[in-house]
Amino acid sequence: MNYSFFIDFEGKSGQPEVDELMADLEKNCLDVMVLNDKKVPWFPRKINELDRSVANILDAGTDLESDHPGFSDQEYRKRRNMFAEIAQNYRQGDPIPRLDYTQDEIKTWGVIYKRMKKMWKEHACDEFNYITPLLESNCGYAEDNIPQQEDISNFLKECTGFTLRPVGGLLSSRDFLNGLAFRVFFSTQYIRHHSMPLYTPEPDICHELMGHAPMFADPDFADFSHEVGLASLGASDEEIERLATCYWFSVEFGITKQRGEYKAYGAGLLSSFGEMEYACAANRPAGSDMPEYRPWDPFSACKQKYPITTYQPVYYVAGSLFDAKEKMRGFCEDLKKPFQARYDPYSQTVSIDRAVQRQEI
Repeated sequence: MNYSFFIDFEGKSGQPEVDELMADLEKNCLDVMVLNDKKVPWFPRKINELDRSVANILDAGTDLESDHPGFSDQEYRKRRNMFAEIAQNYRQGDPIPRLDYTQDEIKTWGVIYKRMKKMWKEHACDEFNYITPLLESNCGYAEDNIPQQEDISNFLKECTGFTLRPVGGLLSSRDFLNGLAFRVFFSTQYIRHHSMPLYTPEPDICHELMGHAPMFADPDFADFSHEVGLASLGASDEEIERLATCYWFSVEFGITKQRGEYKAYGAGLLSSFGEMEYACAANRPAGSDMPEYRPWDPFSACKQKYPITTYQPVYYVAGSLFDAKEKMRGFCEDLKKPFQARYDPYSQTVSIDRAVQRQEI
């Protein structure tokens, strides 16, 4: 009986130990085929290499534009600097530092949480509404308390293996998606300015913890995100753009249909009472305009243009979170990548099925 073996190791032809190994293999095997190295954009192979990813901040949380509500508030800017420094000093595997939030910050959180909690009951998906009471009882979600990311991360890890990791600002799509391959979600720690609690020009802790974190406790949603992350490893710039666009129309602005009604599962909706009402309400109280609803199809969604400063004109509707996951898995398998990646949750490493050279971008 003949057997086929795949061998992956670090080394190059011309090195004495490599040449000796090849000679032994050729002497003792019926056939030896050497796969040429394929050059791909750098990607993490070990979870601690995410420390390198978060160093590539595109827009630090301290870089405020002149029209930002907190631009002239020196105390607010000081707090943003503090949050950014904490994230910068964090190393993968460390406990997430516990933060003492100010009364203004807690009040801002409370205004949003109280408003959103009423909206969730009507317009959030069943999975989200099942999880939020568990976050209240296990992680301290409350109108008068900003929960600690360490508590949420531990809770999510018990549910689906996902964890949170502090980040000081916006990452590139590549770096952000790469984290999902290790079941890690990069989360900011700063909060919007208290003068405008219902508005934020960038993702903040309200968006991350109210919109994103609860859904990572759902197995189908977690696996969906993990599939996107694995597909992003070593992907071309064009493939990253397609994956990021699919992410936008699902993890950020995804809708599912339950009992004949539109229900939100995307964080951009779950953390915005105005757009969640606009996207999901049947009687259009948020405005007379009607968005376009399309069946969830990542092959179509990846080509769709979208605005980032206004409500979405187009939403993609999944039959269920399982349906969304399975269709996304099919899309990821169709990508023309030179290798397949597999995540080992025990060693927290990624294995690949052929030799590649990770090139600096």
